[in-house]
Amino acid sequence: MSRPGTCDVLTFNLNNPSRERAERQLAYLAARPEAVLVLTETADSAGCAFLEERFTAAGYAVAFPRPGERGERGVMIVSRLATRPAAFPVGYLPHRAVSVTVDTDEGPLDVVGLYVPSRDASPAKKERKRRWLAECAAALRGGPAGARVVVGDFNVLEPEHTPRYRFFAPFEYEFYEAFGGAGYVDAFRALHPAALEYSWVGKTGDGYRYDHAFVSGSLAGGLRGCSYVHEPRTMSGRLTDHSALAVGLAVAASAPLAVTDPVRVEEPVPALF
Repeated sequence: MSRPGTCDVLTFNLNNPSRERAERQLAYLAARPEAVLVLTETADSAGCAFLEERFTAAGYAVAFPRPGERGERGVMIVSRLATRPAAFPVGYLPHRAVSVTVDTDEGPLDVVGLYVPSRDASPAKKERKRRWLAECAAALRGGPAGARVVVGDFNVLEPEHTPRYRFFAPFEYEFYEAFGGAGYVDAFRALHPAALEYSWVGKTGDGYRYDHAFVSGSLAGGLRGCSYVHEPRTMSGRLTDHSALAVGLAVAASAPLAVTDPVRVEEPVPALF
């Protein structure tokens, strides 16, 4: 789906990897054709630090606000294109909403990566998720009118999801619908209106389409593709418990970086004194 020079985006749930699994993820991600990688379920951990260090040393632009609290998770954006910070004002758990701008032949493109809090049935976890979703929805409504793609692990389902699960509350479906209200288009549904695909499958075989990609109206007419990449989840010795999601955009990059292979970057030798 990707081609040289395009601003294609991949969202990939890292599932807070160990150092060993991060090494395997690095090899897989470095070989992907997409210019921008949105990596979700990050942590202040050895595995995520390894990925950040290797991509940075290879010349990639990396945005990784580390979650400070123990057990907290967030987002890392890794790009073969030059980036600069982009405004996406989520003040509560801001490391779960990371945004950068890349330049294209048609002007600036904002890439927003989200890792929505998960929850159980406890009131505290439910309120935590509700508060974060409300702030994120407000940021969507107040955003710029330009080109933007919002991707990641949303931990919510579309209202018409098949099968229907009773666990999800109205406020979670309302968050999905907030994108349409703010002028965004579900990229996967735009191209595959009736497809039943899932990005996470439970132990009982129940499927959930948790990982999403939304594009602003100006990008919707030029979608070249949007598809789930199941291999990382289904391969032998799988890399993660989520399928990735690739989005092909009909805009060309105007500021590519001179990157090298992050797998082959030599680790710094520690000083002896």
